[in-house]
Amino acid sequence: MTNSNSYITVIGGANVDIIGLPYNKLKNKDSNPGKTTISLGGVGRNIGENLTRLGINTKLITAIGKDIYGRLIIEESKKIGLNIEESLILDNENTSTYLALLDENGDMELALSSMGIMEKMNIAFIEEKREVIENSPFSIVDTNIPTEVLEYMVKNLNVDFFLDTVSTTKAMKVKNILGYFHTIKPNKLEAEILSGIKIINSMDLKKSAEYFVKQGVKRVFITLGENGVYYFDGAVEKYIKAPNIEIINATGAGDAFMAAIAYAHLDNLDIENTLKFAITTSILTLENEYTINPNISVKSIIKRMKELKL
Repeated sequence: MTNSNSYITVIGGANVDIIGLPYNKLKNKDSNPGKTTISLGGVGRNIGENLTRLGINTKLITAIGKDIYGRLIIEESKKIGLNIEESLILDNENTSTYLALLDENGDMELALSSMGIMEKMNIAFIEEKREVIENSPFSIVDTNIPTEVLEYMVKNLNVDFFLDTVSTTKAMKVKNILGYFHTIKPNKLEAEILSGIKIINSMDLKKSAEYFVKQGVKRVFITLGENGVYYFDGAVEKYIKAPNIEIINATGAGDAFMAAIAYAHLDNLDIENTLKFAITTSILTLENEYTINPNISVKSIIKRMKELKL
């Protein structure tokens, strides 16, 4: 698929996820019996791990502290083969943490992210990484990066950028530079906020996607949760409905989707197969209790795709 020297760069957040899942219906302002899991997270890191598990050489550029969580990220990256040598590793700084409380259905009810360390990734640091980034066929970025750094990268580095919008709040960082991205993957809410178009029906979906294409975006994937995925690139328009599945944990599905889009792009899959592959990758993540399904692989995705008759 790719030669052994080629790699994808992912520039974005890395943190430790602490996820709480109640046994019963969640009661506010009360102690809820349930279980907690601790796993590695951060949108950029999650995309990087998924890509690595799909057999793609991946270099993650992030910021972590030399604390217990930072050491955990370094150790786990080595175990799975995710290269983090280009990352910023800082003394006396806390590695980012993400604390999420899910409801009884596995959907996020509330989350708190502590990601102050990402502000240490400045323009001078990114400029040092220019050659590493430009030598990859394309680079994936998330909006955990400071606004001025995102802007500097897309305007000054000679490489195609794929954007993961992360959240409605963080997505606003890229509102004025959308046209510099090759591929974007907002969910419905993020697409509404970035395009200024309320999405109620399929016509609104197209209007929103057209807005992005007019800005200069080459490919738009709008994820619609249980309603599937909408795609538009100015010429081709596609919609794929999501099969009915039982969700165990909704955290991380979007990161898996982005990794799958990247894999498909490297493998020159057509858009129909790209969407099927990406949706199935998300499903394998949703059906698993962790942020990343440890059993994810190209083989397991193709097998699940056949089972789902996609």
